Amino acid sequence: MSGMGLDLNADAAQLTEDLVNIESVSGDEALIADAIQDALDELPHLAVQRFGNTVVARTELGRPERVVIAGHIDTVPFNDNLPARRDPDGDGFLHGLGSCDMKGGVAIALRLAATMPEPNRDVTFVFYECEEVEAERNGLFRLSLSDPALLEADFAILMEPSDAVVEAGCQGTMRVDVLTRGERAHSARSWKGVNAIHSAAEVLARLNAYEARRPVIDGLEYHEGLNAVFISGGVAGNVLPDECRVSVNFRFAPDRSEEEALAHVREVFAGFEIEVSDSAPAAMPGLTVPAAAAFVEAVGGTVNPKFGWTDVARFSTLGVPAVNFGPGDPHLAHKQEEFVPLAHLATVEQQLRAWLGER
Repeated sequence: MSGMGLDLNADAAQLTEDLVNIESVSGDEALIADAIQDALDELPHLAVQRFGNTVVARTELGRPERVVIAGHIDTVPFNDNLPARRDPDGDGFLHGLGSCDMKGGVAIALRLAATMPEPNRDVTFVFYECEEVEAERNGLFRLSLSDPALLEADFAILMEPSDAVVEAGCQGTMRVDVLTRGERAHSARSWKGVNAIHSAAEVLARLNAYEARRPVIDGLEYHEGLNAVFISGGVAGNVLPDECRVSVNFRFAPDRSEEEALAHVREVFAGFEIEVSDSAPAAMPGLTVPAAAAFVEAVGGTVNPKFGWTDVARFSTLGVPAVNFGPGDPHLAHKQEEFVPLAHLATVEQQLRAWLGER
């Protein structure tokens, strides 16, 4: 790599290393977006557009089917895990910030974009900014508002780390505050007031007694979860608090809408005041859609449910069936020691290349 230039003909391991070494913490993706755009602009078979620090490249071959292959180019903040490194004993891993989440997947997508000028399907490649931060800054979300036609497709693949197997759909996520009210009083005369923190005991009791639903959807078992993640209350060391907030996160299965999820939360906490602070929809697996079924068969037939939330939900909202499929263990995302197995890079690229096989 010369300067910030990217060699898209390098193997996926080298290209991943080059991408990792371009720092791109959320909100600071200009350098990596420049490098990606400059490299793609050299390819005559692609129509390339830039939206902020999101780069879109499309084939226009008139194929009867179009797919989107998307990956985010930002990372979480640096944690003493740059530059990229490969262990001298040849452990088969590439270490470094973003190697797993998800510059390995981005490298594969860039390789496909560069080296497959005539895939058997038209392909829209999307390399987008700000996935790791609040939704309104997410480049894919912003593109869905400003230029939704660019995301129209029969099927979409999000290159999120998935242990090199398909992870279908995703759970929705909702965060609510369950409030209890009390009455302030001096703690020396506590019988003159009502302690809101004590009243929250019933909220915690309901959470402890909660039995999570485990629905089977398209043959995949999802596991819901309802958990307290924060608790706050109190005004001074000698005052009974008049308010307590228990922040609860609900991870709900794809067969619930956001409205249904909220209704369930209200049912669990009947009698308490509820305030919604954050919500994102789930995405159905969509494995019965022909394009999705064909893809799963082409890459080996193994499918796992996705327990976290990913941008496949954005495609689902647009009516585009989507799956997660990328190199790396998703449990390593955001960890200081994150790495991507070189074998995953080779396997995922080979499978996608075979699926998109040139005519």
